[in-house]
Amino acid sequence: MFVDFESLDNSARIWVYQSNREFLANEMVIIKTKVENFLQNWVRHGDDLKASYTIVYNQFIVLAVDENFNNVSGCSIDASVNLIKQLEKEFSIDLTNKLNISFKDNDNINVVPLADFQKFAKQEKITPKTIVFNNMVTTKGDFNLKWEVEAKDSWHQRFLV
Repeated sequence: MFVDFESLDNSARIWVYQSNREFLANEMVIIKTKVENFLQNWVRHGDDLKASYTIVYNQFIVLAVDENFNNVSGCSIDASVNLIKQLEKEFSIDLTNKLNISFKDNDNINVVPLADFQKFAKQEKITPKTIVFNNMVTTKGDFNLKWEVEAKDSWHQRFLV
């Protein structure tokens, strides 16, 4: 069952998928429709899942499930990954590469391979104050508080000079 993202409790489980590029306006319409249709029918062994999503900066798809309503299962997670894989194929985007790192440069969002991120950190182009996106957060509460943070407050700190 699809619900409003803001109505989900902070304990809701989330998955963050970052695109290697910003979605185009026409893509956003299609992506929203496909994600909403999927979530409306997302189930765990026949039981409804209370789920939602948000798209941030036209580049990050965040899926969420209220596990206080029903726990998500391996099969239902696989179904959501299949949705993401379909979006990747349809729009020639990369949403599942965990070795891509995203950070802000003023108002621009950059997505670079981990090796480049490490190189930029050594060159001090990325500093402790650089805003990074911690896509490893697992709850809505952590997403709200710990997703978009300074590098010094994230796992990214290990690469800083």
